[in-house]
Amino acid sequence: MKLFTAILIFIALGLIVFNVTLLDFQNPLEGDSAVALIGIAAAFCAVLILLIFRMSKKIEENMKN
Repeated sequence: MKLFTAILIFIALGLIVFNVTLLDFQNPLEGDSAVALIGIAAAFCAVLILLIFRMSKKIEENMKN
Protein backbone atom coordinates (compact mmCIF):
# COMPACT_ATOMS: atom_id res chain seq x y z
CA MET A 1 0.00 0.00 0.00
CA LYS A 2 2.90 2.35 0.76
CA LEU A 3 4.32 1.85 -2.72
CA PHE A 4 0.94 2.49 -4.34
CA THR A 5 0.37 5.74 -2.45
CA ALA A 6 3.94 6.84 -3.15
CA ILE A 7 3.39 6.31 -6.87
CA LEU A 8 0.13 8.25 -6.77
CA ILE A 9 1.78 11.12 -4.89
CA PHE A 10 4.57 11.18 -7.46
CA ILE A 11 2.05 11.30 -10.31
CA ALA A 12 0.12 14.12 -8.63
CA LEU A 13 3.33 16.11 -8.13
CA GLY A 14 4.14 15.56 -11.78
CA LEU A 15 0.73 16.93 -12.73
CA ILE A 16 1.36 20.01 -10.59
CA VAL A 17 4.66 20.64 -12.37
CA PHE A 18 3.07 20.10 -15.78
CA ASN A 19 0.21 22.49 -15.02
CA VAL A 20 2.59 25.16 -13.75
CA THR A 21 4.25 25.11 -17.18
CA LEU A 22 0.86 25.83 -18.77
CA LEU A 23 0.19 28.91 -16.64
CA ASP A 24 0.25 32.35 -18.21
CA PHE A 25 1.30 34.58 -15.34
CA GLN A 26 0.09 37.72 -17.14
CA ASN A 27 -3.50 36.44 -17.38
CA PRO A 28 -3.85 33.59 -14.87
CA LEU A 29 -7.65 33.33 -15.04
CA GLU A 30 -8.14 33.26 -18.82
CA GLY A 31 -8.09 30.39 -21.28
CA ASP A 32 -5.78 27.47 -20.60
CA SER A 33 -4.39 29.16 -17.48
CA ALA A 34 -7.71 28.75 -15.69
CA VAL A 35 -7.71 25.05 -16.53
CA ALA A 36 -4.11 24.80 -15.31
CA LEU A 37 -5.02 26.49 -12.01
CA ILE A 38 -7.88 24.04 -11.51
CA GLY A 39 -5.51 21.15 -12.30
CA ILE A 40 -2.95 22.44 -9.80
CA ALA A 41 -5.61 22.76 -7.10
CA ALA A 42 -6.97 19.27 -7.80
CA ALA A 43 -3.54 17.66 -7.76
CA PHE A 44 -2.65 19.47 -4.53
CA CYS A 45 -5.86 18.16 -2.94
CA ALA A 46 -5.00 14.65 -4.12
CA VAL A 47 -1.56 14.89 -2.51
CA LEU A 48 -3.10 16.05 0.77
CA ILE A 49 -5.68 13.25 0.75
CA LEU A 50 -3.00 10.64 0.06
CA LEU A 51 -0.80 11.97 2.86
CA ILE A 52 -3.74 11.88 5.27
CA PHE A 53 -4.46 8.31 4.17
CA ARG A 54 -0.85 7.26 4.81
CA MET A 55 -0.91 8.87 8.25
CA SER A 56 -4.17 7.13 9.14
CA LYS A 57 -2.73 3.77 8.09
CA LYS A 58 0.35 4.43 10.23
CA ILE A 59 -1.85 5.28 13.23
CA GLU A 60 -3.95 2.17 12.66
CA GLU A 61 -0.80 0.06 12.55
CA ASN A 62 0.44 1.58 15.81
CA MET A 63 -2.91 0.94 17.48
CA LYS A 64 -2.73 -2.77 16.57
CA ASN A 65 0.69 -3.11 18.17
